[in-house]
Amino acid sequence: MPKSAKRRASQPTGAETLVVVESPAKARSIQKMLGPGYEVRASLGHVVDLPERSLGVDVERDFAPTYEVKKDKKPVVEELKRAAKGKRLLIATDPDREGEAIGWHVARLLGRDPKEPIRVEFHEITPRVVRQAVEAPRPIDQNLVDAQQARRVLDRLLGYNLSPLLSLEFRKRALSAGRVQSVALRLVVEREEAIEAFRPEEYWVLRGVFAVEGGEAPLVATLHEVEGRRLWTGQGEKEGRLHLASEAEAHALAEALRKGSYRVARVEVRERRKAPPPPFTTSTLQQAASSRLGYTAARTMRIAQRLYEGVDLPEGTVGLITYMRTDSVRVAPEAVAAAREVIGKAFGPEYLPEAPRVYKNRREGVQDAHEAIRPTDPKRTPESVRPYLSEEEYRLYELIWRRFLASQMRDALYEQTAVALADLEGRYAFRASGSVLRFEGYLRAWGRDAEEEEEPPVPAVPEGVPARLEEVLEERRFTEPPPRYTDASLVKTMEELGIGRPSTYAPTLETLEKRGYVARKGRTLFPTPLGRQVTAYLRERFPQVVAYEFTARMEERLDEVEEGRVPWPKVVWEFYEPFLGELAQVPKKTCPRCGRPLELKVSRYGQFLGCTGYPECTYTEPLERREAEPIGEACPKCGRPLLRKEGRYGTFIACSGYPECDYTRDDGTPTDHACPKCGGRVLEKRSRKGKPYYKCENNACDFLSFYPLLEEACPACGWPLAKKGEKALCLNPACPEHEPSLLPAPKEAKKGRSRGRGKPPLAPPKDWEELVPFLPGLSPEERRAVEALARGEALAEEAARLARRALFKLRMRKGKARKEPARV
Repeated sequence: MPKSAKRRASQPTGAETLVVVESPAKARSIQKMLGPGYEVRASLGHVVDLPERSLGVDVERDFAPTYEVKKDKKPVVEELKRAAKGKRLLIATDPDREGEAIGWHVARLLGRDPKEPIRVEFHEITPRVVRQAVEAPRPIDQNLVDAQQARRVLDRLLGYNLSPLLSLEFRKRALSAGRVQSVALRLVVEREEAIEAFRPEEYWVLRGVFAVEGGEAPLVATLHEVEGRRLWTGQGEKEGRLHLASEAEAHALAEALRKGSYRVARVEVRERRKAPPPPFTTSTLQQAASSRLGYTAARTMRIAQRLYEGVDLPEGTVGLITYMRTDSVRVAPEAVAAAREVIGKAFGPEYLPEAPRVYKNRREGVQDAHEAIRPTDPKRTPESVRPYLSEEEYRLYELIWRRFLASQMRDALYEQTAVALADLEGRYAFRASGSVLRFEGYLRAWGRDAEEEEEPPVPAVPEGVPARLEEVLEERRFTEPPPRYTDASLVKTMEELGIGRPSTYAPTLETLEKRGYVARKGRTLFPTPLGRQVTAYLRERFPQVVAYEFTARMEERLDEVEEGRVPWPKVVWEFYEPFLGELAQVPKKTCPRCGRPLELKVSRYGQFLGCTGYPECTYTEPLERREAEPIGEACPKCGRPLLRKEGRYGTFIACSGYPECDYTRDDGTPTDHACPKCGGRVLEKRSRKGKPYYKCENNACDFLSFYPLLEEACPACGWPLAKKGEKALCLNPACPEHEPSLLPAPKEAKKGRSRGRGKPPLAPPKDWEELVPFLPGLSPEERRAVEALARGEALAEEAARLARRALFKLRMRKGKARKEPARV
């Protein structure tokens, strides 16, 4: 009997099998596919981590980590232990480094040997693939676990040392640094610095309008060469090229051009093929979702996670896409065959290439464990599943479906025409080019990208015939600065530089925004003053931490750990040794009483600075203490300088003559709008969550808008219009055109709700999966009420009262469990 058959025969049957996945949604989908013989439970992500209040890494013992069960996962672990008693265990966490590490920790917590065949992978959540996977388990891959451990230890060593330094330097809480995060921030900051340093340069372009003998219409061509020198058009090197830098130069050359006699020197007509793009990787999916749908990287990944984990369709629960964290463009042959079948039926056989297309990754070091992101079954068209998806799920699924089909379709064919015109003396040369789409090929499914500019067709002209220059158009232009980053362009740049991996792009961007290092205006990312200061500090004190090449090299070394070619402690030391050298050069902040170094400390009331000589020296000072700074304006009341001060609710502007002068106003970015109520300036401010809002600078004025103000004024009352969605609406409550939804809810109504009057109807709790382990502590009545609420049932008054009380108890016990981490 083969070994695999013996192993399966010795294992318990499906009725005794516990399957552990990461998310509750994935657990529900897989439970339905495997049926009553299996019990599927969720770990809710990582169950253990390095300790919160200590380093947790023994540098002297090859960086040995100490793991603790996370505070909020203690009840989850207890439930898993109870469920695993006497059962076969299968660990089906996500098929990547993080998932492998989660599975390794779960196996150890449940007392199972990771070397046993307990690991299964679901690259797509479909009944066929899920059933095949549970029949072929493997041992946990220790190389993948080691790569994740190396990354986590590196991040802890850097963050544990750098984050307190940043807080000490900038006197601000919740600052952090990281291998990928700090380098991504540097990209945004340096792009902003390049834009600020940019000086536009004037240049002129000349275009001729020709009447060609035998031509059907006037031909517009651009001046290309003057006496053998190409015209500089704002791009590339200027050396050796003719740069028309002023109107006088352009005008003089235009006059000379008008005196020449011209002919059509050459006409070239050729076929141009445009091949389809490959199917999506994580990076290209985030880029396309940003440019085509306006989704952030984080939003894209959240939606893709739901499409992967499973959607309830009439045929049953099924995942609509394959695993969405991948940098490979490889596709399984059976998926290619299914795509070709759909293309032939949906678009016609003429759109099918003779042979299937095979894509290979151009970049070295790509991990090819997963396929590209594709539909699990191309026959599920976006329209057929639309009734079962939210609007954002439908739009992202349609994007993935169209991209995958397009990747297996024929090239788009263009007829490209290039016309060269020259004067009879050979001094001046004009060029005109254009193209006509002859066969749309893959564009039938994918369409054109917004950044693609179509060349208008060139009128048909015979070669060698005379051409009369009827008009010279002189166009003044200026060179433009590099564009600011969007999610799409930043992810693309990170990928090109080898910084980060598919699983890190979205969390990195989210962290930069959460920490207040970057701000978002529309799709554009701007560095905040704090982000620029942090980058400047890191570039000066820790140049290797934010070095592009060094960070990319570390990613390559982590890949080598994953492949088993290098031990992970060696890779950690390669990074940590030079970091220690830079860390030793940083001057320490000292105690004003005894001269010993100050350090960041944490108490029950938050972070503060304290002397390292405690208890001999008890000196402390608050962390967030910011000196008042002049803003260069005079007080409108008394003429003394105005200062920017730090208050309980953020910064504000106040008179330096306080308390004699009590002038104050809000601090924010001035806009071009005047307040329609008092005439003061309207400021753009940011909420604690980073969302912009608009407020009058005068504290006595209550003008407020949570929506951007437009340049247009309301025709009925003259107030500025606000943009909500695609509509321009009036803010003025007294205007007949006013839109009430633009105004915030009255404070009285909020007060009434907070005191228990007019309670809103109970909604199913979003943290229900985290509360389930604590249900045994409730009374039967409370449990029935809160479980009915979780199912979305309407509750009577008494049941609602019991459900509220049950939720309060569950969350209290959940919070209490977080305070007692169990050591592994």
